[in-house]
Amino acid sequence: MGARLRTRTGTRIGTRTGTRTGTRTGTRIGTRTRTRPRARLLAAAATALGLLLTGCSGGSEDTDGRITLQFQSLAWQKESVDANKELVKEWNAAHPDVQVKYVQGSWDSVHDQLLTSFEGGEAPDIIHDASDDLADFAYGGYLADLRKLLPERMKSDIPQRSWDTATFDKGVYGVPFLQEPRVLIANAKWLKKSGVRIPTAEKPWTWPEFRKITKELSGDGKYGVAWPLKEPVSATLNLSLSTGGQVFHRGADGKVKIRFDAADQVVPGTVRAQVNSDRSASSSTLGMGGSDTLPGFFGGKYAMVPLGFSYRQQIVQQAPDGFDWQVLPAPAGAEGLTQGVSPQTLSIAEDSPHKKEAMEFIDFLLQPENTVRLAQGDWMLPTGTEALKDPALHTDKNDWATGTALAAHLRSAPAQSVRGYPEWKDKVATPALQEYYSGAIDAAELRKRLVEDGNLVLARYQR
Repeated sequence: MGARLRTRTGTRIGTRTGTRTGTRTGTRIGTRTRTRPRARLLAAAATALGLLLTGCSGGSEDTDGRITLQFQSLAWQKESVDANKELVKEWNAAHPDVQVKYVQGSWDSVHDQLLTSFEGGEAPDIIHDASDDLADFAYGGYLADLRKLLPERMKSDIPQRSWDTATFDKGVYGVPFLQEPRVLIANAKWLKKSGVRIPTAEKPWTWPEFRKITKELSGDGKYGVAWPLKEPVSATLNLSLSTGGQVFHRGADGKVKIRFDAADQVVPGTVRAQVNSDRSASSSTLGMGGSDTLPGFFGGKYAMVPLGFSYRQQIVQQAPDGFDWQVLPAPAGAEGLTQGVSPQTLSIAEDSPHKKEAMEFIDFLLQPENTVRLAQGDWMLPTGTEALKDPALHTDKNDWATGTALAAHLRSAPAQSVRGYPEWKDKVATPALQEYYSGAIDAAELRKRLVEDGNLVLARYQR
């Protein structure tokens, strides 16, 4: 049961970036906020210039032999920033010959800022990002292949399903360390009063059951669920793994083709029915980010909101006194509770002259006890199996245990290594899904756009 504690300070603004969750993490969840191209490039240029002026120019070595590494972190919540800075301080105290300089980055402009830094030969040694942002940098030769640098402890502690998120052409270009499942944040009092069955990780709702229950919870201007789908693509694809949906299929020739089979249609079909025929989901939230739905949730307009796990922090901060909430697992399909994630990652720049020392710092940062500190600061889950065992992540307080129970079901997001995915997502899938969810187009038209138009986009990247 979600606690009614309100002990943390600060306000989380806008949709979680990086998980996103999942945030970018964050989040995450994961989905990063994307600005318009011109605004994004201006923000990137300003960020890159600022980092260059503050000395973010990769590792250096003093005349006395002391090495200084640049660590660009995207931590943004106070608890997370504090945890990262404290760990850097602890490292520096114990390693006088290899010092680490903490550099603050931003999820909002990280891709363009990094690209500018790479092309200018000024990239930081240690790079915090999300796995779904690594493909272009990995294929472009900007990131170091970590396979020969990874310590055995780390390789065995992080499951292969997590390593898959940062693997491109067999090379490993990031260490996945924080992740977040998409869950249902529910009005506990509302659900209890209704008498519906409360799902658990052992016995979750099925997608048909979820649809039926949201219909039962609706009426008198209130809705069983609010879907914040301003960024609909990653949420749709990641949740569709539970029903066996894949969308992207790699052939024997290595080329990827898009399909939109029956398994891919369950989740989007459920959402569309809830909005347009059942009237159990509010159409007004389709254009919202996750944070935008919280006032209505707190006000008793929606019984549930699908959000990244890290949104619990914002709920603890902002929920009115006495508001009782709880975390429920997302609905399950033919593949159970499986869902896609894009974990937060730590990478090393290919141009860094001190890759060995950079990996030693990453190994320190991701020791199990340290990873727990980072996970608690970001309200996310660690990927490492030892960190996941920590009792602090299995408590009923703020429903940590519910999220931790889902960790074994998280898989690489379907589009992780698909070249051309960003263009397909922005130009084809986002507008098509938005129109489908609103009722403007039917399933046949959605399929035509996603598949026919989508394969034309991917073909340009696979010649």
